[in-house]
Amino acid sequence: MLAKPGKLSHKIIGMLMVFFLVAATAIGLTLLISWQLEGVAAAINDAGSQRMRTYRMGHLMARDLEATAPDAKVSQALGEELARFDKVLRDLKQGDPERPLSPPRNAEVQEHLQTVEKIWRETVRPLVAGYLAGVRADRERALDRFDTELEPFVSKINELALAMERTYASDTNLLRTVQAALVALAIMGTVVLIHYFSRLVIGPVGILHTGMQRMTSDDLTVRLPVSTDDELGSLALGFNQMAEHLQNAYGTLEQRVEAETRRLAQRNHELSILYSVTTFLSEPAPVQQLSEGFLEQIMNALGADAGAVRMYEAQSDKLCMLTSEGLSEDFLDRETEMSCGDCLCGEVFQTGVSAAFATVAPPEGMKLRTCIREGFATATAFSILYDKQKLGVYNLYFKRPQALSEQEVHLLETLGHHLGVAIENQRLKSREKELAISEERNLLAQELHDSIAQGLAFLNIQVQLLQDSLRKGKVEEAMQTAGQLREGVQESYDDVRELLVHFRTRVHQSDLDTAIQSTLEKFEGQTGIATEFERIGTGTAQLPTDEIQIMHIVQESLSNIRKHARASHVRVVARREIGRILVEVEDDGVGFDPENDPNCLSDRHVGLKIMRERAHRIGGECRVASKPGNGSRVTLTLPRENKEVA
Repeated sequence: MLAKPGKLSHKIIGMLMVFFLVAATAIGLTLLISWQLEGVAAAINDAGSQRMRTYRMGHLMARDLEATAPDAKVSQALGEELARFDKVLRDLKQGDPERPLSPPRNAEVQEHLQTVEKIWRETVRPLVAGYLAGVRADRERALDRFDTELEPFVSKINELALAMERTYASDTNLLRTVQAALVALAIMGTVVLIHYFSRLVIGPVGILHTGMQRMTSDDLTVRLPVSTDDELGSLALGFNQMAEHLQNAYGTLEQRVEAETRRLAQRNHELSILYSVTTFLSEPAPVQQLSEGFLEQIMNALGADAGAVRMYEAQSDKLCMLTSEGLSEDFLDRETEMSCGDCLCGEVFQTGVSAAFATVAPPEGMKLRTCIREGFATATAFSILYDKQKLGVYNLYFKRPQALSEQEVHLLETLGHHLGVAIENQRLKSREKELAISEERNLLAQELHDSIAQGLAFLNIQVQLLQDSLRKGKVEEAMQTAGQLREGVQESYDDVRELLVHFRTRVHQSDLDTAIQSTLEKFEGQTGIATEFERIGTGTAQLPTDEIQIMHIVQESLSNIRKHARASHVRVVARREIGRILVEVEDDGVGFDPENDPNCLSDRHVGLKIMRERAHRIGGECRVASKPGNGSRVTLTLPRENKEVA
């Protein structure tokens, strides 16, 4: 466990604080002593000057008495000395910071100073003052007494000066001692700091550096001593943990590489299986063939001894065997059809949860137990799904115990989904083909209705008229009816040929303009009616289903012109505009009234209805415009949005 951060910094800061306090105390003591020594020299000098001043006062008084008459200058000088003595004595007692001059701080000095001051105030000064104020006889007596007191007073001043000198010497020695102690403290502190930092920082860092050098030299067995619980101790502990981890990782590297290689090989094998199976399932083939190929590839990939694919029949609510491999006839007889609740396969189908189990300890839901009797040691069942829709179940059987990994189970479940998608795609294609066939049949029925069915109805009526004419013996009328029959048969023949031509054109033509041009050429060759085709605008091709419906509408329009219009010229225009396509079929025939002409209620009416249905089927609109004697025009309007293909 790593130490809390800050322990080393706390130690260093604490040690520096102790050193700082000791140094500050020593420096403070030095300053104190220096302050005490301040002005002591001036005090000693002033104390010594008092002796000279005392002798000077005695000298002045003696000289003054020797003169025949008092000298004013001498008296003045004596008064000044008296005042100066008072001032110096006062300064010695109180101090003068401006000089500087310090007051006495020693008891001995204070005692001597008080003695000198007392003798001065009580004896010496009164004698000098009396001398200045008295007459000659008084002055002589004052001088005699002054001479008597002079030596004792001067000796007291000497004692004061000596006491000051002793104090000064003592303080000076103390200051030197403190300074020497401060130097020793600095030396000792430096040594202690060096030792302390060497032990706490430099030494551990050096050990850590040595360990790192050994590790960079591939010596993973290196370990550092953890002697402290501070940050450097934490670094050493972390280094040891890292070294141990690297040693373990390096020691198991080969095994881990081998395991990773095996895992990658397994993944590659699974991807290979997935790729091969999905590639096979992407090919168009019947459901039976897809299931057989799927089962064969899965069995070969996983080494299975047998397998089966079962599909669910909703009508019977059973799982039916679609294909199998490696199963006996008895197995197939028993499980060709299986109710969803009979055995484990049905349970897997209902729940969608895959199953892989050893037959020596079968699950509770296993009722038929056919795979156990078959001698399989391991049986599996996986769902076949399509978009969460359950389609069936496929099985793999192993005669030897087979433990499927989680990745293999996931792979088999994924392959079951792919099989379901492939089966459903084939079903959708089959339904698409059925719808296409149904649509073709509807189109053929519409074509037959528009042409052959109407012709046959007309021929049926004419045959009845012919029979009636022959029964009545009306030969001329019968011949006329026979001629009409011949014309009807020829018209039906022409309709059949036209129908075949229309379907061949729709099947083999992929370009709309080319198909319309080809249809007009054949129409002109069959009917002798002149045709004209005009293209206006450009654009990409339409969807094939749209082109089919456009061609049917054009062909139906031409068929109506052939039957009813008695036209001599037909013009077709394909106009491509922004946002829409227009196809116009125009003739110069007799025309008709679309609302009131009774002929429109017959086959032409049905034809127009079919054209409108075709146009509506592709999102367009078909309009018919005609007037009796002015021909007719069929206009197909088709929007181009989402209708073009590259």
